Amino acid sequence: MSRKDVTPYKKNSSFKSFVISLTGGLLGGMLMLGGFYTFGSPSDTNPNSNTTTTSSNLGGAEISNVKVNATSDITSAVEKVQGAVVSVINLQSEQSLDNGLGDFFGGSESTTGQDQTLVPASEGSGVIYKKEGNSAYVVTNNHVVEGQKGLQVLLKDGSTVEAELIGTDVFTDLAVLKISAENIDTVATFGDSDSLKVGEPAIAIGSPLGSEYANSVTQGIISSLNRPVQSTNEAGDLISINAIQTDAAINPGNSGGALVNIAGQVIGINSSKIASSAGSGVSVEGMGFAIPSNDVVTIIKQLEAQGEVIRPALGVTMIDLSSISVQQQREILNLPESVTSGVVIRSVAGATPAEKAGLQQYDVVTKIDGEEISSSQDLRALLYQKKLGDSMEITFYRGDSEQTVTVELTVDQSILQQEEQQQLEPNQ
Repeated sequence: MSRKDVTPYKKNSSFKSFVISLTGGLLGGMLMLGGFYTFGSPSDTNPNSNTTTTSSNLGGAEISNVKVNATSDITSAVEKVQGAVVSVINLQSEQSLDNGLGDFFGGSESTTGQDQTLVPASEGSGVIYKKEGNSAYVVTNNHVVEGQKGLQVLLKDGSTVEAELIGTDVFTDLAVLKISAENIDTVATFGDSDSLKVGEPAIAIGSPLGSEYANSVTQGIISSLNRPVQSTNEAGDLISINAIQTDAAINPGNSGGALVNIAGQVIGINSSKIASSAGSGVSVEGMGFAIPSNDVVTIIKQLEAQGEVIRPALGVTMIDLSSISVQQQREILNLPESVTSGVVIRSVAGATPAEKAGLQQYDVVTKIDGEEISSSQDLRALLYQKKLGDSMEITFYRGDSEQTVTVELTVDQSILQQEEQQQLEPNQ
């Protein structure tokens, strides 16, 4: 799936004109839905509903008031978790939102060295998942809090509290915030995303188009599981998710909100959707993606503990074999014709696990721990399942010879990044 296909969905200030146009559509849709509802019997659609009918006569016109007390598995699930779903407001300085126009008009000098007024730059959603002492913890998307100079959380009761950023992970697009637990009554419970079934109900709760529509609920199903979804954030960093696909409506501002099962458990954190197909520009509906809850739990534990996710590194740069022409595969790599997919090692850094294991430039990796891979995304996904100190078996081709080595994952990414920075800036 192309990275350009996927749109991370937080709501920013540029959506205001879109909100106006969409509102008419929403109102029209609600009127139409109301029309359809009047043709159906409430007892037919919901066996647990209680209907009370009263009649009165006003000026010769018969008026019938029908009151329906509708309860269902969906409403019960929403009631369990809705209080734990919040709006996350990303605050930035007014100057930073000028897109450089302040410099052009000579406005930057007057504000240099002065405190900048923070204003809402974008909005997303979040889920309160834990209370501990006087603090409560909120999980959201990393792209919701990107560029923040301050954060606020709008609770379900309408009150706003300041939030502290505890940690972020770009690769999985997750972040953890801490807020005061004083007004927190509801904490979400995570479900087991590994037990999900395609076709089961899925409920999305969040703030589409921002806090004006906070705690909006949409319903759909689990459309697919284990969808590899790649995108890039505004800084160009890679986001890679093995996602839950759902047709529950997800819109700008839903990012970081909850995907909930019929038991009221959070089974995913909504992250992105496909708005149009690549190349053709054809509009797409009902293709939203959420980070599975089991992956979320693994990441947020690390973010709470250390503010970041420490991942092992191989110490190589890579390119997919599929992106290299067949002629180059034969002339440079000397591969057998039977090898049609894998990952080519472009370079190997010194004193890294890859070099110590004997991997070299132009080796073509085809398996990790016996599992076939076809892309660098596959390799990263398997590598990032490992912990520092683990080992990993790599099968590769060097020319027409297939070989296997065991790599000891003794170096983490942060060390390599520090070394790269020192090489770029040797005087620091």
